[in-house]
Amino acid sequence: MQSILATRLGLKTPIIQAPMAGVSTPVLAAEVCKAGGMGALGLGSVDAEGGRKAIRAARDLGANCLNANFFCHHPEQLEADKAARWCAALAPEFARFEATPPNELREIYLSFVADPERPAMLLQERPEVVSFHFGLPSASVIAALKEAGIALLASATNVAEAQACVSAGMDGIVVQGIEAGGHRGIFDPLAPDEALPTLDLLARIKSRTDLPLIAAGGLMDGADCARALQAGADMVQLGTAFVLCPETSADEGYRAAMATDAAKHTGFTSAISGRPARALPNAFTTWGADRQQDSPGYPHTYDAGKALHAAAKAKGDHSYGAHWAGSGAARAQSLPAAELMAQLIAQLAAEIRART
Repeated sequence: MQSILATRLGLKTPIIQAPMAGVSTPVLAAEVCKAGGMGALGLGSVDAEGGRKAIRAARDLGANCLNANFFCHHPEQLEADKAARWCAALAPEFARFEATPPNELREIYLSFVADPERPAMLLQERPEVVSFHFGLPSASVIAALKEAGIALLASATNVAEAQACVSAGMDGIVVQGIEAGGHRGIFDPLAPDEALPTLDLLARIKSRTDLPLIAAGGLMDGADCARALQAGADMVQLGTAFVLCPETSADEGYRAAMATDAAKHTGFTSAISGRPARALPNAFTTWGADRQQDSPGYPHTYDAGKALHAAAKAKGDHSYGAHWAGSGAARAQSLPAAELMAQLIAQLAAEIRART
């Protein structure tokens, strides 16, 4: 039975694409939409005009159920001494590529909660869905977006965050299990993390709310999707499964790393961006394994991380990239998005038939 939210959005399948900031593209989102799912744009790393351009590009390509995703992290005050120590520690890594760390670390990603321009842009462009990661925006912004007819989603990594989503008036919750690739959506990165698997977290949250729930984390094929739906999810969100699609912006180093044994050993690091995120192991994660607690916070740490990756990449070394990937990364396929969606939908249908 299709969920109320899926019906409202006109989805033909419960399979949707994760936003994946820095990897998702308008063409990927459009291809997922044309296959009957919800396409997504990770817009946490762009300003209002960049978001507007991406939304319009996806629309022009045929996206008819579009999710625009934003980061709602609490802006952190940079400690100058901590930033200086971090850059000094990174200096030998930069030196390997005849480069030096930045003189100062910038807040390269402005939080949605601190930017009035992006909510205003959304009220003009009106994507079908707006979703939030790392937290929630203000009550006034939520009210304005809902008044405009936009469906609102937010990620939750525990019951307390899910309850906050309910209280804030979200239309659905993205239940992010510990298997998920990329940034952990936890509201407070310094708080204890129960690190619950997707289906366990889904069960806990489902017993406390009637809101539509979207299972996210470790889902790679139709059988995975069927298990999550059978466990009570209304929809399923896949990210890592799409990374190797030609429509993403993943570079050659990222794609090559996904084909190595590293894909079987994903783990969390805060050294790249300043927030915990699941990634493929590489030279950067190895360097940061014992230094993560010293990072100067998000997104300032990411400024240094991106500079180091750029310096290494310029010398032909891709082992310092932010190669975000979930626990099922080794099962990712290099297929066009339309073919992958068709395969996922067929596998899901076959699993459902086998279970009934």
